[in-house]
Amino acid sequence: MNKRLVGSMHEQEAAEYLKSQGYRILMMNYRCPLGEIDIVAMEGDTLVFCEVKYRKNLQYGSPAEAVDARKQNRIRGTAGMYLAEHRLPPEAGIRFDVVAVLNHTYTLYKNAFGGS
Repeated sequence: MNKRLVGSMHEQEAAEYLKSQGYRILMMNYRCPLGEIDIVAMEGDTLVFCEVKYRKNLQYGSPAEAVDARKQNRIRGTAGMYLAEHRLPPEAGIRFDVVAVLNHTYTLYKNAFGGS
């Protein structure tokens, strides 16, 4: 199975996991020229931009560690484009979460990094 297919499968499973945690999925794989956000969801009245990271094992570090500063900045910029496209104010209640997938175990990191 190629990496893209494996990633898509884990993103779908992560969306189901988030639903079980009370999230409402708005969109999967939002894309713009700045990048991609795996899952856009609502938790209560908070708009959540969620990155899904999968690792088969810890050989290259934990999945959450893969969401480094460079990746965070790309996600922030992409989230800004989403807000602009959907005419939401920049001060809207948003959060950045990470779902780390390690060997079919899902760990949710709420507010994994800040918006600035």
